[in-house]
Parts: sequence; C-alpha cells; structure tokens
Amino acid sequence: MVEWKTIEEVFELRNGYTPSKNNPEYWDGGTIPWFRMEDIRQNGHVLGDSIQHITPISVKKSGLFPANTIIMATTATIGEHALVIVDSLANQQFTGLVTRKSLVQSVLPRFAFYYCFLLGEWCKQHIHQGGFASVDMEGFKKYPFPIPSLSEQERIVGILDTFTAGIENIKEQIAQRRKQYEYYRDELLDLEGKDGVEMKTLGEVLISLKTGLNPRNNFVLNSSESANYYITVRELGMFNIKPIDKTDKVSDEALKLINNRSNLEEGDVLFSGTGTIGRTALVKEKPKNWNIKEGVYSLKPRKDCVNSYFLVQLLHTNTIIDKISALVVGDPIRSIPMKSLVSMIIPVPSLQDQRRIVSILDTFEASIANLEAQLKQREKQYEYYRNKLLTFE
Repeated sequence: MVEWKTIEEVFELRNGYTPSKNNPEYWDGGTIPWFRMEDIRQNGHVLGDSIQHITPISVKKSGLFPANTIIMATTATIGEHALVIVDSLANQQFTGLVTRKSLVQSVLPRFAFYYCFLLGEWCKQHIHQGGFASVDMEGFKKYPFPIPSLSEQERIVGILDTFTAGIENIKEQIAQRRKQYEYYRDELLDLEGKDGVEMKTLGEVLISLKTGLNPRNNFVLNSSESANYYITVRELGMFNIKPIDKTDKVSDEALKLINNRSNLEEGDVLFSGTGTIGRTALVKEKPKNWNIKEGVYSLKPRKDCVNSYFLVQLLHTNTIIDKISALVVGDPIRSIPMKSLVSMIIPVPSLQDQRRIVSILDTFEASIANLEAQLKQREKQYEYYRNKLLTFE
C-alpha cells in the first residue's frame, strides 16, 4: 500500500542564498558547509562537506538546512540534486527540501533522494523561460511523492544502493586507469636526450598546418539539412581519438566559400589553437566534405617520420603542454600563432619506437574504453530499475 502526497506536503521548501561577499565576517574562518553546483560536480550526489564555508554570523533567522536535506537546483543547472548529510546552507540556485517533522519517521532520506531523480527529470521539462530559466515552482510543489512502508523503502534503497556502489566502483577504476595511463604516457614519451631520438621542430614533421574559416551564421544548418560537416573546438578531446562527432553542418554555398580549405585526410591531427587550447582529435576515417572552424588547426603529419597516434600522445605530455603554454598570446581571447607552433621543438624517435610506444598506450586506452562501456551499461540498468521501482505501477 502506497500513500501519495505532494512535495509541499512532505517537505518544507526553503530557498538557498549567498551571504554578501563584501563582508569578510561572513566568510573568513567559516565552519558551516555552504554548497554550490561545484560541490556536486566534484564530490557526487551525497555530500558531507563543502568546498566553501560560511560563519555563524552569516546565517539568517530561518537557520540552517538540517542534516538529510535534499538540495535541488531549480535555476541554472536545473534538476541536479544532492542529499546533504550535515547541517548546512546552499546558494540561491538550490531549493532545500526539508522533510516535515510529522513525516521524519515515515520517509527514509535515501528513499527521498532516489525519488528526487524522477522529480529532477520533471523539473527539466517544466521550466519558465525568460531572462533566467527557472522551474515552475507551483507545479513543483504539487508533484506527487509516494510513501510506501518503511520495509519497502528499505528494500528499494538496498537495491539502488547496490547499483550505485557498482557504478562508483567502475568510476574509480576508470580514474585509476587514467592516472596509470598518464603516468606511463609521460614516462614513455620523456625522450629528450635518449639514444636514437632526434630533436626537430614540429614544422619539420608536418606536411602542412592549416586552420579553417568561420562561415556566416546563416550558412550553419541543422544536421538534417546538409552533408557538409563543420568541426569546432568542442568536438576535440584527448579521449576522443576516434571519428569526430559531427555536430554542426554548413550549406553548399558556405563550402564553396571555405573552398575545402582544410583538405582533411585520414591520419590528420586536429588541435585547438584558440580558446580551450591543446585539445586534440585524430581523424580515423577518410572524411567527405569535412571542414574546420577558424582556431581549429589541422596538422598533416609526414608519414615517413612521425606516426599520427604518436603525435597526438606527445602533444599531451606535461613537457609539451608546458611548451605549448609558453606560446600562448592574447587576453582575454587566447591563441597560439601557427608560426610559433611549427617552431616548437619536439623529440622524434624512430618510427619503430613510435609504434612500440603507441602499442603500449593503446592497451591502456582499450582498457579504459572497456570500463567506460561497462559504466554506460551499468548506468542504463540503474536508471531502468530506479524508474521501475519508484513508479509503483
């Protein structure tokens, strides 16, 4: 038997706030946790401490959110939420859901926390648009909340906790494997001064280094309207060494203006030379009508002296990152002049050694990809069972 109430019947809704940053007495030596979205991003959905803290003098008369409050983002990153297991406060992005005293013995905090994933999805679909997007709070208050028996809540929480623990375990394995990967990558590619390693400029191992052009906005189309792909910085990333995600497209007219400037081919390395500098991707298939935005550089390696995979890995070692950082100019718009980039000195071992290094690092990448596939599958299972368990159909 499940009793249904509304959110406002089960919880007291309280607004978060930010004490004035102009008053150091509110912040200096603070001991009270004060939560922001960054806390969820860094530390997950069950929080026992915060990155920033406030002082008792900054707390309003309404007092702190008591332990086991759920904080739900009802503006900005809408729908994200966390169970906070300590007395605390949060900023104004969050609405605090405090279980009413009459129901504290009837609603398990972790049951409410899991059910709020469904509430969070509802929030994303019920937003008031305007100068600042926010949740329809009248509808939020009326959202139905189930109260099954405590034994049923415990059963549901036990099942979902098992899934959550499994997901966190896989995430930890991925993080650890990436650390190992980065360690061995830097060790294997610490090549300066080693026997058989030549020091060359980047330009010496490239056939060409080019950047794209920016078509006018009216030339950028929806994905269904064109087969001319337009690659931007956001498609690049160290763990995106695969066929590029092709999100933006341009019209045939724009393609003529760009004149297929980048001339991308299989094995080319893409590098972000502006904005988020240093992101890369490897073109792993023969592209048709692919073009790059200005600020994305296409590096066409000389196959007789450098392996494309090796070059991508090299660009992400700490030594080369430091060299790249020294070349950055501009404020606030940061970039690396192409003339400076091609003059950068890099170590170049024999092609045989390059292939050996790539083979070792490929093993790490394959392991990471396998774990990521496991994680994706486990998260799908979790969402399926969570929805199944909490709909009470």
